[in-house]
Amino acid sequence: MKGVAFVSIILCAACDPPRKPAGALDEGQPDKIEDFAVLFRSQCAGCHGEEGRGGPALGLSNPVYLAMVDDATLHRTIAAGVPGTSMPAFASAEGGMLTDHQVGVIAQGIPAHWRRPIGDVTPPPYAGPPGDAARGATVYQSRCASCHAGGGVAASETSILDGSFLALVSPQGLRTTVIAGRPELGHPDWRNDGRGDPLSSQQIADVVAWMLSHRPAFPGQPYSSTSPAP
Repeated sequence: MKGVAFVSIILCAACDPPRKPAGALDEGQPDKIEDFAVLFRSQCAGCHGEEGRGGPALGLSNPVYLAMVDDATLHRTIAAGVPGTSMPAFASAEGGMLTDHQVGVIAQGIPAHWRRPIGDVTPPPYAGPPGDAARGATVYQSRCASCHAGGGVAASETSILDGSFLALVSPQGLRTTVIAGRPELGHPDWRNDGRGDPLSSQQIADVVAWMLSHRPAFPGQPYSSTSPAP
């Protein structure tokens, strides 16, 4: 009888094997993962934060960002990355690790999960006109300097002219941040700085041009151009 009982236990176990938790990674076939939450958590959250709430990079659940970026641009950025910045390409055809289908799951899932109305307003366009650095200096002084150059906080802690920062961000990245803000960091969007009317598309282009005019030729170089390195 003991032998029969033992065989019965084995047969029952074979009929109902342990199951993986829903959405668990299949380490043997990572290219088969199709769950948006799993893909976002493993590929995007390290920079963009859990649930897209922001981290080192812009939060992808930011409603203003999702109101200004179109689906094709979002898909292209995820697939091909942004050369010269910390945003890598994820599509295997571009040197990444994801299939075209997985890129699509992420690109479609971000707006599907987080796009929502932002009120009776339309943000400035994602791509803007050419900017003028001289005009941008004026915009900066009137709309940005109180936070980014003192304002009770050491300028080094809030500087947007840090050479390493400017070396790692694209012109579009700067424009996007000015428009969408970083609410998780207390940075307002283009309409909520409390210093007058919302910034126009041209003012945003101008202040971005001013910031880029400070981009160093040799990022990370700690020595002035007139002082020889020791």
